[in-house]
Amino acid sequence: MASSSKSFLADAGYGEQELDANSALMELDKGLRSGKLGEQCEAVVRFPRLFQKYPFPILINSAFLKLADVFRVGNNFLRLCVLKVTQQSEKHLEKILNVDEFVKRVFSVIHSNDPVARAITLRMLGSMASIIPERKNAHHSIRQSLDSHDNVEVEAAIFAAANFSAQSKDFAAGICNKISEMIQGLATPVDLKLKLIPILQHMHHDASLASSSRQLLQQLVTSYPSTKMVIVTLHTFTLLAASSLVDIPKQIQLLLQYLKNDPRKAVKRLAIQDLKLLANKTPHTWSRENIQALCESALHTPYDSLKLGMLSVLSTLSGTIAIKQYFSSAPGTAATTAKSFDLVKLAQECCYHNNRGIAAHGVRILTNISSSCQEKDLLPLEQDAVFGLEALLVLCSQDDSPGAQATLKITLTCLVKLVKCRPHLSQSVVECLLTQLHSAQDAARILMCHCLAAIAMQLPVVADGILEDLMDLYKLIGQSATDKKQELLVSLATVIFVSSQKALSSEIKTVIKQQLENASNGWTAYRIARQASRMGNHDMARELYQSLVTQVASEHFYFWLNSLKEFSHAEQCLTGLQEDNYSSALSCIAEALKSYHKGIASLTAASTPLNPLSFQCGFVKLRIDLLQAFSQLLCTCNSLKTSPPPAIATTIAMTSGNDLQRCGRISNQACMKHSMEEFRNLATRYADLYQSSFDADSATLRNVELQQQSCLLISHAIEALILDPESANFQEYSSNGTAHVESEYERRMMSVFNHVLEEVESLNRKYTPVSYLVSNTCLCNAVIALLKVPLSFQRYFFQKLQSTSIKLALSPSPRNPAEPIAVQNNQQLALKVEGVVQHGSKPGLFRKIQSVCLNVSSVLQSKSGQDYKIPIDNMTNEMEQRVEPHNDYFSTQFLLNCVILGTHNITVESSVIDSNGIVWKTGPKTTIFVKSLEDPYSQQVRLQQQQGQPPSQQQQQRTAYSRF
Repeated sequence: MASSSKSFLADAGYGEQELDANSALMELDKGLRSGKLGEQCEAVVRFPRLFQKYPFPILINSAFLKLADVFRVGNNFLRLCVLKVTQQSEKHLEKILNVDEFVKRVFSVIHSNDPVARAITLRMLGSMASIIPERKNAHHSIRQSLDSHDNVEVEAAIFAAANFSAQSKDFAAGICNKISEMIQGLATPVDLKLKLIPILQHMHHDASLASSSRQLLQQLVTSYPSTKMVIVTLHTFTLLAASSLVDIPKQIQLLLQYLKNDPRKAVKRLAIQDLKLLANKTPHTWSRENIQALCESALHTPYDSLKLGMLSVLSTLSGTIAIKQYFSSAPGTAATTAKSFDLVKLAQECCYHNNRGIAAHGVRILTNISSSCQEKDLLPLEQDAVFGLEALLVLCSQDDSPGAQATLKITLTCLVKLVKCRPHLSQSVVECLLTQLHSAQDAARILMCHCLAAIAMQLPVVADGILEDLMDLYKLIGQSATDKKQELLVSLATVIFVSSQKALSSEIKTVIKQQLENASNGWTAYRIARQASRMGNHDMARELYQSLVTQVASEHFYFWLNSLKEFSHAEQCLTGLQEDNYSSALSCIAEALKSYHKGIASLTAASTPLNPLSFQCGFVKLRIDLLQAFSQLLCTCNSLKTSPPPAIATTIAMTSGNDLQRCGRISNQACMKHSMEEFRNLATRYADLYQSSFDADSATLRNVELQQQSCLLISHAIEALILDPESANFQEYSSNGTAHVESEYERRMMSVFNHVLEEVESLNRKYTPVSYLVSNTCLCNAVIALLKVPLSFQRYFFQKLQSTSIKLALSPSPRNPAEPIAVQNNQQLALKVEGVVQHGSKPGLFRKIQSVCLNVSSVLQSKSGQDYKIPIDNMTNEMEQRVEPHNDYFSTQFLLNCVILGTHNITVESSVIDSNGIVWKTGPKTTIFVKSLEDPYSQQVRLQQQQGQPPSQQQQQRTAYSRF
């Protein structure tokens, strides 16, 4: 007995990972059947973890039925545990297959004489409202329990009524009058009324129901002026308006009226809180008069706490369309124009307020006005915004309290936004930041370094002058001893990498390495090396990775660092490329390929089943193939120089009508055509890598896109200069400008693209046909120009911030994966596909799944017996369905024809579609085998025909297909 309980208790730890779904459920079932109450409760509370690990309907259905049995026969404490499990596992409720049986077992307790048992049952029914919204017996029980004399049961009935009202229109319409009578009834205690009123927020299913609820709430606000009642009623009023949408302008006016006229601070705070909710949800419904009224209230209030709340609402509105409406709709009269600037006057007053929060909201409002409103009379506000931001920066950088750091974050965010839309302010902003860096607290220094890096990424011109100051500061920090030192070293190194646009000087590298040796740990050095790889400083990164390789305890980490070292060395080899020196370019590429091949071997060794490094391997393999393609193109161009086309090549080309003859024997070998196809193939593979990287950040995806564009550029240049100059189209390859460039790497790549395109286009127009020497020189220079831009290894190569995966389950499924499923050839196979979307710690950080696309295809793997003449419309199945996951679960069915006798290979592949409609090939791909067998009747007819016996008349009329 002791050993069995020990194994059961171990289920919550590492042993659970070794169990399959059925074994884990059986272990918990043992605990449920135990005679000890403690073990039963322990088994019950472990069910949510089981659901999280095996989130498919078969197990969840069985588990919930077992829990319903425990609920039916157990005591109230066990019932309470089951209730908590149900509430925690709310998103799995819709996977219950036997809903009727589950509800029946739970509902039987409602007839108990124990009011606590009935109360727990009501709460259980309320928690299940999403799957049983229209159960009339549940509706009746809730209505009945609202009249109970037991307070616990009444509170449970109110909870259930609120949940059912949110789900069921019929229940909401039916219970509305009952709730109204109870709220207005003199016999109902005030504390119960306060709990009943929030139910009205769910009465938004149709306009008449919402209108009647709104009238009732209006009566309550006037009839019951006590503070608690007004607060609850107003908040319910706001939530009802936010759900029904039509009454939001009226609600904003009502809240502003209470904010202005009601003397109670608690009511004013509630009004501000609800106004903030409406400002976030529907800023477009705010009229100019609403904003003006809020400004006047903020200007006249003597309380800082209320002013802070009102400014918070105004700063939220200032970042939306509402601020443009506020300034654009002002009439031209002088009096009104003065009023229209109350918001500006308020923001200017608050910029230098002694309360940091108020000052932060004031400068945010000024920043948002400066960045979104381009009117001439509002332009002077940008200087006010800069002065206010600088004052706050000085104030907050000397204080390391959490409040000061939060205000500093707001200030620095506003600085970056202001500099982005007003570049001429950048010089003064950067000088202010550098001045404060020397005297600021370490926590503030880290945030200021992030701000400097963001500004330098947007405006590279600014970065040139700050390098010397940064190096002095780096030396200073390396000598200090503070708890924030490691983080600060990383942040400062990042700014230095961004600021040094070209390769780092030896002096800078020496300073950084010296400080790391003296003061840092291995993790800090790795983070700095990672930043160097992202910024293209590969020589620095290689040295740091080299120093770290021997400092890790894990074999996988060793191989990972070794691969990074090799990749950095490979990219460093390409920095020595020079234009017009093609032989040295070939040797540099060969050296880089040598290091890349060593690195990919280490990278493969670093991968594990839990962390397969699929993106990293795919990206590096494509880089290797791209370098090989560049090398091959340079060799082809060189060979054309050593064996040029004959003098009469142009005449031959004109006579034969084949333009490729101008290139002599090179075109006969189709080397150029092969190179062009290879670059197009690489572009397709980069597009596939892009599509498979659903969890990647935007900078990583842009990096992959740039690699794809470089392949397309070279293939286009080959076509335009050599293969088909006359039909070359330059419109589709033209650049869209560099307005949205967000990194130095992208800026340099776009510059190369534009230069190469202009050169190819000018050659194509100037010389027709283009000389082979000119075209070769242009191609070689294009390749070298692309390779001279240091490759950036973006964040997703090192770090995955978002994690999304799909788990598929097919039914019917064989017990053994290699064993085929038997089906008769005159029947269709109903294939059910279920799936679960699994997320990491930050779901939807970069993009969210809108729907899942399931593609089912079948291929005949092997035929059995002779090929009988059977009418076949389609020998293969190709089907696609799109399903929207609900609570991260989706399910659909396919009908497959397996008419041909033999073994069919059925493949189900999933891909996801995000909220922008973009398809991402995330996988997974699942395969099952189906064996198509001849149905008995057809077999009998065929045997009779083989034996020479004519089938009977009835048999002649029936065939394998006529029955359908």
